[in-house]
Amino acid sequence: MNAIACTLGPFLIELLNIYMIVLVVYAVISWIPDLQGAWVRYLAAAIDPVLNPIRRIIPPMGGFDIAFIVLILLIQFVVRPVIVSATLHACAF
Repeated sequence: MNAIACTLGPFLIELLNIYMIVLVVYAVISWIPDLQGAWVRYLAAAIDPVLNPIRRIIPPMGGFDIAFIVLILLIQFVVRPVIVSATLHACAF
C-alpha cells in the first residue's frame, strides 16, 4: 500500500499543477469574449463544476469573479499540503 501512495502522491501533485494551468487559462479566456470556441467548452466542463459551489458561497462582486482566486488558494494551501503530507508519511516507512 505504501508503494502505491509513494507513486500516487507525485502523480496527484502533477495533476494539480496541470489543473492550475487550465484554471488560469480559463480565467484569462473568460475576460476575452472573442475567444469562444469548442475547446472553451471543454475547459468549462473541467473547471465550472469545481467553481460553481464556490460561486454559490461567494458570488461575483462588481463583475469580478473571485472564485478563481479562492480555488487557487484552496489548492495551494489545503489540497497540496494534504497530498504532500500523506505522501511523505506513506514513503517514510
